[in-house]
Amino acid sequence: MAEEKEIVNKVAASSLITFDLEEYYQPGERVLIDLKDQLFQGMILREKDLRDFIKVNDWSAYQEKFVAITCTADAVIPTWAYMLIAIALRPYAKAVEFGSLETLEEKLFADALDKIDWEQFRNQKIVVKGCSKVNVPASAYVKTVAKLQPIATSLMFGEACSTVPLFKRKGI
Repeated sequence: MAEEKEIVNKVAASSLITFDLEEYYQPGERVLIDLKDQLFQGMILREKDLRDFIKVNDWSAYQEKFVAITCTADAVIPTWAYMLIAIALRPYAKAVEFGSLETLEEKLFADALDKIDWEQFRNQKIVVKGCSKVNVPASAYVKTVAKLQPIATSLMFGEACSTVPLFKRKGI
């Protein structure tokens, strides 16, 4: 009878560290406020109309939400208009960002990545995980590489069992 060989999980036994951007996703509802809905005749933002909207709107509906403020109409919106909306949202929203929902998501990831102590990855072999249950913006991957490349010995993308080599420090 042939001797049975023990199955060894080489991936688990390797010195690779998986960096999963999904762990930095901030859960919560994302909402877009589009000032096009406040334009007079779809073209002009009038201060009095905006201030009336701010007075009568129930801002508590944005409690604990992540909010992006923009105007998708082809109109000139004064900066103070965005500022007034942000002031109205501040007591309620978790975060307020100017721009699209994509811009908001990029900012949320950037803020989360800024809080990381990157030194923990010094001289490590890192796999930046590619698959995720949430939509991770490309900007988060780019920022991750910018932080890891100066300190890691190697960077790969994908899953530990199937990676794309990105960077290897010379002399190793």
